Amino acid sequence: MSGFAVVDPYTLERSGEVPFFTAEQIEAAVASVWTAWNEWVPATTVAERAALIARVADLHEERVELLADTIVREMGKPRPQAVGEAEFAAAIYRFYADNAERLLADEPIEGAAAEAYIRKSPTGPLLGIMPWNFPYYQVARFAGPNLVVGNPILLKHAPQCPESAALIEQIFRDAGVPAGGYTNLVADNEQIAQIIADQRIRGVSLTGSERAGTAVAEVAGRHLKKVVLELGGSDPFIVLSTDDLDAVVDAAFDGRFDNNGQSCNAPKRFIVADGLYEDFASKLTAKMAGVSVGDPKKEDTVLGPLSSELAAIRLEDQVQRALAAGATARLAPKPRDGAKYAPVVLEGITPQNPAYREEFFGPVASLYRVAGEAEAIELANATDFGLGSYVWTTDREQALRVADRLETGMVYVNTVLADSPELPFGGTKRSGTGREMGALGIEEFINKKLVYIAS
Repeated sequence: MSGFAVVDPYTLERSGEVPFFTAEQIEAAVASVWTAWNEWVPATTVAERAALIARVADLHEERVELLADTIVREMGKPRPQAVGEAEFAAAIYRFYADNAERLLADEPIEGAAAEAYIRKSPTGPLLGIMPWNFPYYQVARFAGPNLVVGNPILLKHAPQCPESAALIEQIFRDAGVPAGGYTNLVADNEQIAQIIADQRIRGVSLTGSERAGTAVAEVAGRHLKKVVLELGGSDPFIVLSTDDLDAVVDAAFDGRFDNNGQSCNAPKRFIVADGLYEDFASKLTAKMAGVSVGDPKKEDTVLGPLSSELAAIRLEDQVQRALAAGATARLAPKPRDGAKYAPVVLEGITPQNPAYREEFFGPVASLYRVAGEAEAIELANATDFGLGSYVWTTDREQALRVADRLETGMVYVNTVLADSPELPFGGTKRSGTGREMGALGIEEFINKKLVYIAS
């Protein structure tokens, strides 16, 4: 691969090729963020940077149709969801613009022998490595808070998203953020490793696969750079009791099919109490069987193609390995067509099956029957991942009890798709380290500087 390119996953047509930066361009990009750190950041206040981010939010809203059309073509997101993503990105920028001064205010230290407080200062230029599945949302939750803090950004996007990456950079330019404040990179893995090692770069944030997270963390650790990682997930959807099973099934369907099944924190393992299992499984399977892969450009498409033909090939192979290891298909797989992959429902997955611990990144649901609460918790935690989780119960005390024992970074009770700018996002175990969004998200790359003033 000599650069980034758009390959429409629905048609497999290739366009929009962008070559990798030369060594000179990489150096110019790193030099520009270093200049911004030394000149632009000291010359601006939090309020002034927040005003720029508010303008970034405005421009996302003004250009929502263009932004949406671009990622539909790049990675196959159904168009209504593409519009929603661009609007959500705008909401994240606006949250940080509106709350920056409050979130970054000095914190007095009570009980100190003299005047003392914590000053929340920027740490310096950062590298962001972003994925293809949410091209705008992922950038917003990294760049928004860090730019109001005063950390200039180098942003390397996924190889299949060069056009949306360019649109984002243009929005920052048009909003008044200088080139060194936000700079888009087209770089390969070797170049990225060199950038992480550069002493002018103070930290790195990656959203992506475990493999990518491991590689980035290794390089960053070697050079003592802080890392925030948002990696995979195999989120449990636990159903213990309900007075409206159809609503629970609808929520399971909506959560699993979000972004064509390619969302890190989507429910993927459906863990259902014995008395509800058969009805839940039958209803969810029937609902999934009624969906076929459609053109993501059409407003009524529920399920588009996967992000690439390679992604579909990998998912197809994963399902076949699960079946070969003893899983049964309640909804059998259909032959893959390019990047198009039809829904699948699996059950009978034992701990010896590789699917028991893997993440299915596509429209595949894994069903598990449990005797009750204790077994549900044990099964939910029986994975190396720990991103999100979902608990359905009519008993509030049970919900709190289960939430307390789940080894995940997020627990949603009786709801799905509830992400919001003020809610922190992140996981534990092999799902990553650190948090994005909300008050926690703005504190990942700040210098919590003690100021102590003796009388």
